[in-house]
Amino acid sequence: MNPEVVVALTVVNRRDGDSARAERWRASGRRPVERQHPPRRRARRWCAVLVAVCCGVVALAGQTLTLPNRPSSLKFAVIGDNGTGDPPQYEVGRQMATVHGRFAFDQVIMLGDNLYGSQKPQDFVKKFEEPYRPLLASGVRFYASLGNHDSSAQTAYQPFNMGGQRYYTYARANVRFFVLDSNALDPRQRTWLENALKESRDEWKVCYFHHPLYSDGGRHGSEVDLRVVLEPLFVKYGVNVVFSGHDHVYERLKPQKGISYFVSGAAGQLRKGNLRPSEMTAAGFDQDQSFMLVEVDGADMAFQVISRAGATVDSGVIHRGPRS
Repeated sequence: MNPEVVVALTVVNRRDGDSARAERWRASGRRPVERQHPPRRRARRWCAVLVAVCCGVVALAGQTLTLPNRPSSLKFAVIGDNGTGDPPQYEVGRQMATVHGRFAFDQVIMLGDNLYGSQKPQDFVKKFEEPYRPLLASGVRFYASLGNHDSSAQTAYQPFNMGGQRYYTYARANVRFFVLDSNALDPRQRTWLENALKESRDEWKVCYFHHPLYSDGGRHGSEVDLRVVLEPLFVKYGVNVVFSGHDHVYERLKPQKGISYFVSGAAGQLRKGNLRPSEMTAAGFDQDQSFMLVEVDGADMAFQVISRAGATVDSGVIHRGPRS
């Protein structure tokens, strides 16, 4: 059951601090005349050009795919805490569109906090449709979960593909996804989840929701109360991978009881320097916004994490063991 994780690249922001803090779960102008520049000004201009060129080279190099990119594999992206409507969200969206030209994922899973603040019709345009317009135009489908900043009315928003439900399940290729509402994990939802997990015969079981069971984010940290309820079900019914957001950083945890956990809550928001690595941290990044790419092919799940600037900050492969 225990997954083997092979890491190709790991960038961890090492900071002093306590281990994850357990938190109680809760619910235009005219063109100027051409002039001769004096030597110093001309030098400055050339320096600026060189910096711009170098930055472009670095970004292009950083976008090198580490994923197998096989033609028949399942490919998807992961974003969390994205719906700000601010420039960084749009910049992440542009990076996603760029990489989509070479890694044709057809699905994006959303880990909650899909829209911050006002959630009127125009906000769905500014905070979702515009940042991801090229992807939506290419037929990429988004599957959302609800975060603590999200209105339950989002379940009826067709591009989020929630079917009017706070929690739901769907299958793609050899993977079944279980989408939970961690804002209100009532007995009815728990019973639904157990039955859905029990009935699944899919090779991969992937759960995603907003609040992380394990996290070294300094602002929130691990949701221990939620873990007590969900982890026994995940272990009993063979969940392989769990994705969450809430903490505005990226973190990959060392497998916990045979399950791989990721925190990816920095596709719009960012708490720079907020990661507090502990013994359970395998990798992390808290210096820029980021998103994930995932590829599932047979018993292997490859992942790559890309920053807003186009740099790869983590990558690796999870090997799924045989079912017991």
